[in-house]
Amino acid sequence: MKLTFHGAAGTVTGSMHRLDAGDKTYLLDCGMYQGRRKEAERRNRTFPFDARQVYAVALSHAHIDHSGRLPLLVKNGFHGPIFATPATSDLCDAMLRDTAHIAESDVEFVNRHLRETEPVEPIYTMEDAEATMPLFRPVDYHTPTSIGPGLTMESYDAGHILGSSSIVLTEGSVRLAFSGDVGRPGLPIIRDPEALPPVDYLIMESTYGGRTHPQQGAALAKLEAVVKETIGRGGRLIVPSFAVGRTQQLVLLLHQLINEGRIPSVPMFVDSPLAVNVTEVFRAHPECYDEEARRYLVNGEDPFGIKRLIYIRDAGESKKLNDLRGPFIVISPSGMCEAGRVLHHLRHNVGDARTTVLLTGYQAENTLGRKLKEGMRSVRIFGIPTEVRARVESLDELSGHADNGELLGWMEPMTRTLKRVFLVHGEGNEANALAEAIRERYGIEAAPAAPGQSFDL
Repeated sequence: MKLTFHGAAGTVTGSMHRLDAGDKTYLLDCGMYQGRRKEAERRNRTFPFDARQVYAVALSHAHIDHSGRLPLLVKNGFHGPIFATPATSDLCDAMLRDTAHIAESDVEFVNRHLRETEPVEPIYTMEDAEATMPLFRPVDYHTPTSIGPGLTMESYDAGHILGSSSIVLTEGSVRLAFSGDVGRPGLPIIRDPEALPPVDYLIMESTYGGRTHPQQGAALAKLEAVVKETIGRGGRLIVPSFAVGRTQQLVLLLHQLINEGRIPSVPMFVDSPLAVNVTEVFRAHPECYDEEARRYLVNGEDPFGIKRLIYIRDAGESKKLNDLRGPFIVISPSGMCEAGRVLHHLRHNVGDARTTVLLTGYQAENTLGRKLKEGMRSVRIFGIPTEVRARVESLDELSGHADNGELLGWMEPMTRTLKRVFLVHGEGNEANALAEAIRERYGIEAAPAAPGQSFDL
């Protein structure tokens, strides 16, 4: 095997790793980079290899920074199988079409309002996304599967989002594990991350490699406080949220707060066709739920249905939210404030001091979400300078990524045979801190991967 890192090396987003085994080329993930717009455009529009030479893709999960460039791969000539869990395959059906639609819509908006001398083109179209879906090959957890001559893969529940997997690839006597994104024990809805069997090499995420998360038990109380404070001053709560996982978790927590009478009854909206479609996928895969989420089903309740909650698909209905009077809550992708309807909600509301923007996940460097989290008082939304008077809060307790101690504990069963750990999906300080901790605790060679770096396994 030969391993080459092409994405999420030195950064958090854009997961993509090339594996050459025998005379075939494979990709582990094919994700979209998120960051400065011009840099993201440059990174996302081309591949450092011939897409036609890729034999197959092993996909860890559906988040766009792991799956988002699959339609571009197809557009550039890839026609091989994409192996993923059934839930991941169903989520990608919704997410890749939505990404294409957003790309087309945003390009139309920019071309119309900014009047660029050269019209902008979308990275790919709906046609490209639709051509991608027939290539998916759903494979259940714990099912060894041949994905090419002499190469097998087996997936384990990563506990990150619905259907997320950590993957073990075997060629002859060499075993390589790819963590994907490792979740945290006790997250709402989904099961805890599974341990992997002994392997020789490990590609592991390091998003929070140098940090310790707040206790998850505080999430419900913090959400309660933010809702009460915002409604108390007559404001709107704008929640940029990842459509997959985080939106459903927030709805479940709001459901609990309302059932317990802990927050006032105000209009609540999930504003995103994608989030609506994704929630339907969640409903279709209860086999992925943890015991707490299953109890809602046993009691005859819809865990994602609340009396005052409205799911919005139509763009016209979304625009009407800006005309509403009084407090309300709106949850809308994207989680890093980089695309979608949440940008319109932010553009209309961040200038109001009564508004609260509640960030609910990791904000990658140079994203609008990171700028808001760092307290910038003027930001650009759709290229338009916009003053920020709103309060900005963070609900880090819901992070879907394991922290330093959780990652070290998750990898422990593999350490008896591990020869080397390659750290990806993390910024420099986080990856370096985790590498040092691995060397100190386990005495195993570990280091952050660099873009374009190759290793013979």
